[in-house]
Amino acid sequence: MREGRSSSPFGVQELAAKGMASSAVPRPLLAQPPARARGRSQHHVGDPRAGSASPDLVPDVFCMRVRLEETGEMFLVTNCRSDMTVRELKAELDLLVGIPFNLQRLQYLDQGVLMDDTTLKFHDVVPGGIISLCIWHYDGWTELVLAAVEGDPSKLSCLGTTEDSFYRTANSEHFEGETWKQWISQRAFVALYVTSHRGHIDAVQYLLQHGADCFSTSPLGRTPLHVAAAMGRWDCMRLLLEHGASIHNKDTSGETPITVARRMNRRQSERRMFLFRCIEKSGTKDLNDFIMNKVLQRVKSGVGSKKKTQVSSQRERLPAKADPELNAPAASNVPDVFLSHRGAVCFLGQGAEVKLGR
Repeated sequence: MREGRSSSPFGVQELAAKGMASSAVPRPLLAQPPARARGRSQHHVGDPRAGSASPDLVPDVFCMRVRLEETGEMFLVTNCRSDMTVRELKAELDLLVGIPFNLQRLQYLDQGVLMDDTTLKFHDVVPGGIISLCIWHYDGWTELVLAAVEGDPSKLSCLGTTEDSFYRTANSEHFEGETWKQWISQRAFVALYVTSHRGHIDAVQYLLQHGADCFSTSPLGRTPLHVAAAMGRWDCMRLLLEHGASIHNKDTSGETPITVARRMNRRQSERRMFLFRCIEKSGTKDLNDFIMNKVLQRVKSGVGSKKKTQVSSQRERLPAKADPELNAPAASNVPDVFLSHRGAVCFLGQGAEVKLGR
């Protein structure tokens, strides 16, 4: 059997080593390698693995489906490859499904838990196949994630997301002091991560008001703003930004929330975060003040006296200098057309009157 590593929930091994856990951690069933020694000719008709008899028949890039077993939801994963590792697949599911990387357990057919360092080819995963995604049942994570998927603040309040909670698990019943606060903080972060991904604005607001940290990161270095941007949840993104979330944080792959939104084709989210970035650099806190300041600057420089240009030409015009930090236009060369989340009328640059919808 090939050796590999599988991720586990927050600090399971460390807590067990300190004797804090009152019960032993069940060891997952390890995935068994396919019985290639038996030969492909022994696959029965209708066996999903029979389609992978010849490696030459498997396309370089294909799609597959992932089912979240606890809810029955089905997600389509594109750009899969035979040499794609389980770790890479889980990293994509982190954005697509909104379940943190270290809470995922993947299974295919009857092969048990798929090890992170193995490849899809190793497990004979075929194009269009279905992989099961399960949540770690240890320490009450399943109940918490399901409540966050539902987005019910009353349920989240009963599942250990605030320091005054009476919720306990077999693992946490002996926690005190900083250990207890850290355990609560981790649960609040996971709840905020999932609710931000799902767009549950009431639940996000509840969690932020009760101390959930929008600066915390997942094992992949992602913040709740990353997953909200990946799904285009602007209401949640705006709330996170108002509580201090940063659009500059990079995950382990070097992606910021802006670049994640761009890769996931969430153009509105990308533009709105860029607008927030421009307002932030200008030193103003109000959108209307920012717009008026830009108008006055244009008028003083004499640009406002030029002939009006069409809205389409304004949208196509790009600034000459780029900000390497965001891979986006620099604040000193802000485009003349800005996107307001309220569809505001902006009089910016060359006297053009522009109205953008939501």
